[in-house]
Amino acid sequence: MKVLLAATPLTGHVNPMLAVGRLLADRGDAVTFVTDPAFAPQVQAAGFRFVPCPDHGAASTLEPGLPPGPERWSREFARRFIDPMPAQATLLHHLIEAEAPDVVVASSMVLGVLPLLQSRRPRPPVAVLNVSILFLDRADGAPVGLGLPPARDAEERARYAVLAAAVDRAFVEPVRAHADGRLAALGLPPLPASLTQSIVQLPDAFLQQGVPGFEFAFRAPPATLRFVGLLPLGRSSAPLPPWWDDLDGGRKVVLVTQGTLANGDLGQLVAPTLAALADRDDLLVVATTGGRPVEALGMPVPANARVASFLPFDAIFPKVGVLVTNGGYGSVLQALAAGVPLVVAGKTEDKAEVAARVGWSGTGIDLGTSTPTGAALAGAIDQVLSEPGFRDRAQAMAADFRARDARHEILRVLDGLADGDGARNAPRTSRSPGVLPPARAAQRGVWEGR
Repeated sequence: MKVLLAATPLTGHVNPMLAVGRLLADRGDAVTFVTDPAFAPQVQAAGFRFVPCPDHGAASTLEPGLPPGPERWSREFARRFIDPMPAQATLLHHLIEAEAPDVVVASSMVLGVLPLLQSRRPRPPVAVLNVSILFLDRADGAPVGLGLPPARDAEERARYAVLAAAVDRAFVEPVRAHADGRLAALGLPPLPASLTQSIVQLPDAFLQQGVPGFEFAFRAPPATLRFVGLLPLGRSSAPLPPWWDDLDGGRKVVLVTQGTLANGDLGQLVAPTLAALADRDDLLVVATTGGRPVEALGMPVPANARVASFLPFDAIFPKVGVLVTNGGYGSVLQALAAGVPLVVAGKTEDKAEVAARVGWSGTGIDLGTSTPTGAALAGAIDQVLSEPGFRDRAQAMAADFRARDARHEILRVLDGLADGDGARNAPRTSRSPGVLPPARAAQRGVWEGR
């Protein structure tokens, strides 16, 4: 089988797509990988054919003058993801015509697949791999993005409805209008629903990392949705630091990270955690700077702490008592799959939503801020380490992860798409959200998500 993979040039998007590529290549499928040239070394090291799709800095565009919220998200979303859509679509059309792949698989923010899905031109089946929380409309009417837990009563649902109307005005409607404008310039019809809804509903298959128990209830999830568990990311190439044996010294291990994206200011979470626990001789505090030099901490490393630029999470999680994180989705899933409870402090990108799910599921504590105080960090870490319920719930979720074979699920879905007619030319403008055309309704058993 020939498979065309496309990824947004962010580490948290590229790495999961590389994992999918390895699943395919390991059984002999031909893989072509499309992303920004900055990631060419990783793609080529994996043995895939690389095709550049320059990002021109869109994925690093930020709005520093605006606080986290709908207006900032709207501007960043448009510039990061929607504006590159026409160029991505042109490249994908060219590769489809030149190479005739059996399946196209894109990470969820490669919006260049939307023109393919909205067009009547012949195309192969398209699957999307989500690299974040499931961003469907929620059953309780809460807006996506604010990190709100499920509504407990009618009063809270009414409050959520007011918030949702405000988010619609500031984010959902402007983003959809911007995307529809880009589609119209390509001679294509508008989206059938909001942009986030359309990303989930339009593809022939939507692969959601994680397990249902980590997600809220949603309105009519499409039958093309499939939860696949934890992607097999492979063994980390990060070398073991010289202090690795200290992890087995009998002290409880606290691991803290700000990931590889929102780590420009390690004073938000990593440094405060080290400082807050510096006098705790009963703890070993381990930090990773997400690729930045250790000196970027801007503080002396406490005696009870160990720091490395990168750490092999697959090897360290079995030794960890609690993960302190700003809520990167991939790191949180890895921790939960290993049964490690969490303390989460993050509000940017999708991190408020990830943190809310950690708090709601009982697998950890959501501090509700990107800049927690040392006292708040120390108190939450103590609580997670001392109250067994957090680890019990994390272990229960780990069992749910073990029950899902991501390799089997992903390959089965992609094989089903390649072998079927896949609704390759089905018009997309006449159906309501969540309603499948007959060709796909007949296949719903292949990749039904719940």
